[in-house]
Amino acid sequence: MATRTQDQAARAAAAVADGIESPATRAPAPDPQTREREPDPHDVARQIVLRQLAMAPRSRAELEQKLARRDCPADVAAAVLDRMTEVGLVDDEAYAQMLVRSQQAGRGLAKRALARELRTKGIEDDLAQVTLASIPDALERDRARGLVDKKLRAMHGLGIEVQTRRLAGMLARKGYSSSMAYAVIREAIAEAPEHLPD
Repeated sequence: MATRTQDQAARAAAAVADGIESPATRAPAPDPQTREREPDPHDVARQIVLRQLAMAPRSRAELEQKLARRDCPADVAAAVLDRMTEVGLVDDEAYAQMLVRSQQAGRGLAKRALARELRTKGIEDDLAQVTLASIPDALERDRARGLVDKKLRAMHGLGIEVQTRRLAGMLARKGYSSSMAYAVIREAIAEAPEHLPD
């Protein structure tokens, strides 16, 4: 039995080596009905977009870039993203508002830094301006003051000039204007217990 199996294997190997296959060793021809079809590019693009949105919210521009990296034809990407926009799965306005809220709350970013964030995410300038215009100046000032108060607690014992320089640098990195930064810093330092007169 083992010898017969070995003989069959040897004959099949020889037939492949010679480029000739006997009916016994030839693989059956694929059935045209069950032959695997090329995947529909629209379905592929849809799946890519849905996977991306399941991981995290994305702007339309980010999704376009992802589809381009996956060699999705531009017309297919546009059609799929248009449909996703129609049904509300892709919404740059909602995405921009969410991004601004989260970056303000989490990192304390000011409008200037938020504008950069929106630009890097592919949000159009007009939409970014409308979104940023909804942030009241008083709220931005309160956030700056909160950042300064928190940082100032960790700078106890340093001179006022050193504290001012470090606080101004921190606020500048977060996009606050120098005029707002220095106003908030002066106020916070004046009210800090270590600088109050005895």
